[in-house]
Amino acid sequence: MTAEIIDGKALAATVREKVAGQVARLKENHQITPGLAVVLVGEDPASQVYVRSKGKQTVETGMNSYEHKLEADTPEADLLALIDTLNNDPEVHGILVQLPLPGHLDEDLVINSISPEKDVDGFHVSNVGRLGTGQKSMVPCTPLGCLMMLREHHGRLSGMDAVVIGRSNIVGKPMAQLLLGDSCTVTIAHSRTRDLPGTVRRADIVVAAVGRPQMVPGDWIKPGATVIDVGINRIAAPERGVNEDGSPKSRLVGDVDFESAAAVAGAITPVPGGVGPMTIACLLANTVTACCRANGLDEPEGLTA
Repeated sequence: MTAEIIDGKALAATVREKVAGQVARLKENHQITPGLAVVLVGEDPASQVYVRSKGKQTVETGMNSYEHKLEADTPEADLLALIDTLNNDPEVHGILVQLPLPGHLDEDLVINSISPEKDVDGFHVSNVGRLGTGQKSMVPCTPLGCLMMLREHHGRLSGMDAVVIGRSNIVGKPMAQLLLGDSCTVTIAHSRTRDLPGTVRRADIVVAAVGRPQMVPGDWIKPGATVIDVGINRIAAPERGVNEDGSPKSRLVGDVDFESAAAVAGAITPVPGGVGPMTIACLLANTVTACCRANGLDEPEGLTA
């Protein structure tokens, strides 16, 4: 069996088209332009790349992009004051503070200072509670993107057996809640799961989000199962040659051993090109959703959980 490749780039492009269409309608019918504010503290190279990409895609869909870059030693009080200003700015509908933050800043305090209605990352404790109790919430972008890919591939997920490998607050736990919301039977597996291979092998849907390169081999996968690989890990790739400093070149891999899993699974996401593009697309979707809710308008179809 050769698995069907679930193309995250293609689906993300479709989501961005829907977002752009909704933005155009908001501008034409209501004279409203959704706005996304991104706050970057420090100069983490990966974070800088993400922020640039988010800003570029925000503008391309017709929304306003507001970027706030702060020094790495910015006092916590100054960051909280900026967030308070953004909370009270009617032109800003979504606020994202890029993680990780420098060590002197309390991430929980910062995240929970964002207005829950503008928390487009879905990390605020109020949104976590609302999601867990089946209420309307802002949904974390990566799990939302995974859910969209599963719905696109399967249609209805009701009754399917799903295993989420990983119990993080950012992916694992909200992913399980979303799958429960679509009437899956859900198991959250992790490093302490006694028979992890056997647990995974029972699943119709496997979502791997542990941050360990190629941890899940093909013989853990039930024949025909759908595999969503959230992991993005960089490993040495000496077969690609060496860098100028003599170190081996590297490549990106997921938490799943793609080659062996693709030989067994019915469908699988690649790394890169799978979940990653959907995360930013869902950030844009969340911003439009937040804008519609703030203005008492109907939420856009196909962009929410």
